[in-house]
This record gives sequence, structure tokens and C-alpha cells, in this order.
Amino acid sequence: MNSVLILGATSAIAAEAAVLHARRGDRMHLVGRNPAKLADVARRCSAVSTAAVTTAVADFNALDANGAVIRDAVTALGRLDRVLIAHGDLGDQLASERSFDDAESILRANFTSAVSLLVPLANELERQRHGRLGVITSVAGDRGRPRNYTYGAAKGALSIYLQGLRTRLYPTGVTVTTLKLGPVDSPMTRDHAKHPLFGKPAAVARGIVAAVDRGAAEAYVPAFWGAIMPLVRATPERVFQWLPFLSGR
Repeated sequence: MNSVLILGATSAIAAEAAVLHARRGDRMHLVGRNPAKLADVARRCSAVSTAAVTTAVADFNALDANGAVIRDAVTALGRLDRVLIAHGDLGDQLASERSFDDAESILRANFTSAVSLLVPLANELERQRHGRLGVITSVAGDRGRPRNYTYGAAKGALSIYLQGLRTRLYPTGVTVTTLKLGPVDSPMTRDHAKHPLFGKPAAVARGIVAAVDRGAAEAYVPAFWGAIMPLVRATPERVFQWLPFLSGR
């Protein structure tokens, strides 16, 4: 039985991951912003397991409070065997081009808030000399595209941060997994036109849990993005700009 902390537990993907851990008998501490949704995820977990599930309400954009979020989680669980950071927000790309406040909001939701959690988390995991940490980023962070480059910049920065953190923690036996997700058919993308490359939350959650379990350094979820994104990254910028399906809005 593992002790599992999920931050951003009310997202569709994180909720599915929580149920997977519950089925394995893991103890969990779930943190999210919406109390009603958080209670619903806890009920789903308790319906498939007798293991303890505790919850806490937090807004990760309140950066100064995130140290206390982690301290309270350690108190609730005693130790951290698995941690998943799953929160984020696509935001409004066009608004972020008109207003720095909107741009900063996207950067805070997807990068700065994650770092404010990772600093105390890394220190705790380093002290333990044990644990597996998974952090959801995005394929959008692999290449800047006009339709979402503010969000992509935040996720790309997070991926770089995790590279350094992974190497820092390597001597302690702690693993850090960068989870590069493609688009997922979830409430976060409800206004987006869907295509066959969209993942489903349950399947994506299985990929996430499996990647963290094996201590992968980096995992594309679904895995086929691992074949697609090297081609996208390698496309010369001038060619990239000529291809509407890559450079369009």
C-alpha cells in the first residue's frame, strides 16, 4: 500500500488516476479547488476501496499558501510514496496577447504555481530519500504554435524545470516523471473541436500511473505522441510557418 498525494485532484484525468490508486488499496490525500468536485472524487475512491482518503481545498494560484498545502499533506499521509501534480488551465490565448494580466494568469496557473508546490515537495522527497513524483505538462511545450503559445511556453518552462529537478534528486533514489499529455477530451477542452488524436481521461490516467510506477524520466501520453512530436520539433521554422495545420489559429 502506497501513500499517494494528488494535487489538482478534481480534474477529469486526476480523478481517474485517484480511482486507479484506490483500487490498488493506496491511501490518498486529494487536494483541489472545488469542494463539491473534491468530495465527489473522494466518494468514488471510497466506493472501490476501504483505504483512507483525506481531502483539502486549496487554490494553487495563492502561491504563498502552497508550502502549507504540502506540509498538511505530509501530516495527513506521514510519508509521500507517490505524488501527482495535475492542475493547469489552458486560458485564453487571444486574451493573453492583448493583456499581460491574462498572460501572467496562464503562466501562474501552469508554471509558477507548480514551482511553488515543487520547491517544498522536492525538499520533503529529498529528506525522505524515497518517492515517485509525476508532473503533468503538455506536448504544447515542445513547440510554440500561434494557437496556444502562452500556455505552451508555461508548460515548456515546467518541463525544463523538471529536467533539473530530476537530476538533482537522482542520487536520493527519488524519480521525477515529466508527463507530456496530448489533448484530452475533458471539460478543459470542451470548446475545442475534437479529432481522433484526442485522448480519453480514463486511458490517459492509466498511462500516467504506469509511467510514474516505472519511474520514467519522460513519458508522452498517449504514447503515440512520442513519435509525432520529434517530427514537429524538427520541422524548420520557415516550413512550419507554411503549414496551416501547424501554424494556424
